[in-house]
Amino acid sequence: MPRRLFSIFFIAAFIFSFSNNVKAQDPQFTQFYANPLYLNPAFAGTARCPRLLMNYRNQWPGISGTFVTYSASYDQHVDAIAGGIGVVVFHDRAGEGTLNNTNVSLIYSYDRPINRHFTIKAALQAAFFQKTLDWDRLTFGDMIDPRYGFIYDTQEVQGDQAVYNVDFAAGVLGFSKKFYGGFAAHHITQPDEGFIGSSKLPIKWTVHAGALIPLQRDAEESSISPNILFKQQQNFTQILMGIYLNKGPFVGGLWFRKDDAFVILLGIHAGMVKVGYSYDVTVSKLGIKDPLGSHEVSLGLQFDCRPKKRKFRTISCPSF
Repeated sequence: MPRRLFSIFFIAAFIFSFSNNVKAQDPQFTQFYANPLYLNPAFAGTARCPRLLMNYRNQWPGISGTFVTYSASYDQHVDAIAGGIGVVVFHDRAGEGTLNNTNVSLIYSYDRPINRHFTIKAALQAAFFQKTLDWDRLTFGDMIDPRYGFIYDTQEVQGDQAVYNVDFAAGVLGFSKKFYGGFAAHHITQPDEGFIGSSKLPIKWTVHAGALIPLQRDAEESSISPNILFKQQQNFTQILMGIYLNKGPFVGGLWFRKDDAFVILLGIHAGMVKVGYSYDVTVSKLGIKDPLGSHEVSLGLQFDCRPKKRKFRTISCPSF
């Protein structure tokens, strides 16, 4: 079967196998600290000065671009409201544009120093999303002739072309100079995203933690940062474990996503610009020949701002 038809069949099977009760999982980014607002809304404003982040992920390009995801976010701390604000724009494309998801969200995070060494941030996120489905690009079993292939019109009844709804998330983040950790809950109200009947989007739970350990072996600034991430959504559970090595402007990372992939990451942070690239080496049993792993690119711009009016602690965690 051609790879393009495989992607179309994947979308069609996904929709009609659970026509009355469809469940889905969120797209993910390997460089989750390069897209922190997508990971946890409590990261909004943690860099204090304005920050613009852009991310691109192409998952399994060997299957004709079945999953391509884009994200852009902006955030900064605002003294007048004692916290941070953030905007996230997200777009996910599946089946070469057959299924599309666009999401725009606003975030407010409250900043609360507990003492001289530890700070807590709590955040709320409100989003509006649109999902569209191009029914004309779908192929079904009743369209196939055993000899001549796809020659018939389908008798399947089409559902909605587009679905709109609002969505909410919340997060908490605690950090000191060397340790950090957080918790986030996305899709708290479980919004309906079904094209045929009802399809409640399951709540996604995320827990993440890490540490920053300086290395004093040379004059050049260097450190290692072990991290762990746990996610659960419906019956889908994922655990990531890995480590970053920072040496001057360069960053390298190795991650293992249990029963799924090994991840290799390289990045550079120079001045206000940071660029990262990661590659997921697929180790799961997809049953797909030559999926070509997953590629991800991140670009960040960290702007300068006016001197702070009061003491403010920025988080010391990886940025890739």
